[in-house]
Amino acid sequence: MTSTATTPEAYLASLPDDRRPILTAMREAILKNLPAGFQEEMSYGMLGYVVPHSRYPAGYHCDPKLPLPFICLGSQKNYISLHHMGLYEGELLDWFRKEWQQASSKKLDMGKCCIRFKKPEDVPLELIGELVGKVTPQEWIAYYEQNFKRAK
Repeated sequence: MTSTATTPEAYLASLPDDRRPILTAMREAILKNLPAGFQEEMSYGMLGYVVPHSRYPAGYHCDPKLPLPFICLGSQKNYISLHHMGLYEGELLDWFRKEWQQASSKKLDMGKCCIRFKKPEDVPLELIGELVGKVTPQEWIAYYEQNFKRAK
C-alpha cells in the first residue's frame, strides 16, 4: 500500500496499530546501522534510504530527478516489505541467505531484492541491522554503476 505521507514520522503514525511497533523497530535498526552518507526520506510511498543528489548528482537512471534508492521499508496489505537493492545478486545475497537460516526458523520469503515478513514476530531485527551496515554509499554507487545504470 503506497502512502501519501510526506515524512517518515507521518508514515509511521498512519500505520495500523498492529504494524506500527515493528516498522518503528525496523526503522530504528536501520538508522542505528546505516552508514553515513545515506539519507532517510519518503520514497515510493515507503520509508526510503537513498544516496542523495549531493553525493550522487546523476540520481536514479529511471528518473534522474530522484536520488539513488538503496533500501525501502513498507507496510503492504499482506506483509511487511524490506527492499534492499544490494540483495539483487552476489556475495551480499549469499551472506544474507546463510545468516537468515541461523537467525530465523521461518522460510525466507524473498523476491529479487524484496524480503517479505507475514508477521511482525518474524522480523529478525538484529540481522536487518547487520545487513544495513554492510554497504557504504560509495560501495553502493560503484555496484550500481557497474550493474544497473544504463548507458544513455
